[in-house]
Amino acid sequence: MSEKKMTRQEKRDKQIAEIQALMEQNGGIVKTSQLYTLGMDYRRIQTFVDYGVIERVKNGYYSMNYHKKREEDLIAAMFPDCVLSMESALYCHHYLKMKPYKWTLAVDKNTSKSRFKIDYPLVQPYYTEPEVLQMGVMKIELGNSEMSIYCKERLICDVLKYENRMEREDLQMVLRNFITDKNKDIAKLLNYAKERKVLSKVRNQIGVWL
Repeated sequence: MSEKKMTRQEKRDKQIAEIQALMEQNGGIVKTSQLYTLGMDYRRIQTFVDYGVIERVKNGYYSMNYHKKREEDLIAAMFPDCVLSMESALYCHHYLKMKPYKWTLAVDKNTSKSRFKIDYPLVQPYYTEPEVLQMGVMKIELGNSEMSIYCKERLICDVLKYENRMEREDLQMVLRNFITDKNKDIAKLLNYAKERKVLSKVRNQIGVWL
């Protein structure tokens, strides 16, 4: 006996369920190429967008209930190759009290700049050399995923290297919190200071308190 043929609505519901499952597996955001694996083509994807089933986050990326998702989950899903840096990283390390309104991300200088042209969440990319990008990277939990972030010692060197990018009060708060941090690694700090060419700044602004 042949199986009952699915109606158009049943096929649609089945595909929506498959999209939901795929998005859950990928932090709430999927690429066009991933939707293609479900047997969808561009016209089918556009139909789902037109009917409000899925939302286009940016070119080549789609989500469901996009603006209801936590920023942390979106950042981890959309920028897995980036590293939390400057204010965002300092906030995650509890060196800043106020959450920055933009996510500051270090990224390979060869990365397409169009990736960061999104309305939500707001991101501020810092383009850098590939070898510098990986210096002092560690992992933390961000939302329901993991994200790369710079360690405290590397961050302090970056803060001093680019101190003109920060509010003076924030800079002083960061340095105070580092000085009183019982888990800081001075040897590691000096090593990164040499690499980032801020050894004199570290000695002048922090050394006297260590």
